[in-house]
Amino acid sequence: MKGDDIAGRLVQLAVKVIRVVDALPDTATGKHVAGQLLRAGTSPGANYEEARGAESRRDFIHKLGIALKELQETYYWLRVAARANLVDSDLGDVITEVSELSYSGQVARDSPSQSGREMAGPTFVMPGSQFFILDYEGYQ
Repeated sequence: MKGDDIAGRLVQLAVKVIRVVDALPDTATGKHVAGQLLRAGTSPGANYEEARGAESRRDFIHKLGIALKELQETYYWLRVAARANLVDSDLGDVITEVSELSYSGQVARDSPSQSGREMAGPTFVMPGSQFFILDYEGYQ
C-alpha cells in the first residue's frame, strides 16, 4: 500500500467519524464524546499528510507518531460511544478500520545490521499482508 492509499483511507475514516459524530445525541455526554471524537478522528489524516512532507527522517517519524496517537484516541472514543449505546448504528466497521490503520501505522524499524540489507524507507505492516513502503521522497 502506497502513501496515497493510506492517505485515502484516512480521509474516508475522517468522513465516517464525522457521520458518527453527527449521529451522537444532543446531550452533555453526547456533546463531550462528539468533541473528543471529532478532534481525534479527523486529525490522523492531516498529521499523516504533514509526515509525508517532513523535512527529515526524525521529523517524519515524529509526525507519523502523532497520527498514530490520534488513531489510538479515536479507537478509544468509538468504543466508548459503542459501549454506551450513544448511536443506533453498529460502529464495528469503523472501529475495525481504525484498528487496522493503527496497526498498519506502526513503523517497522529494520536496520541493515539486523537484516543484512538496506531498507528503502520506513515500512508499514498490514495484518495478514505484505510490507508496505511509504512514499516519503526524502527518506534515505
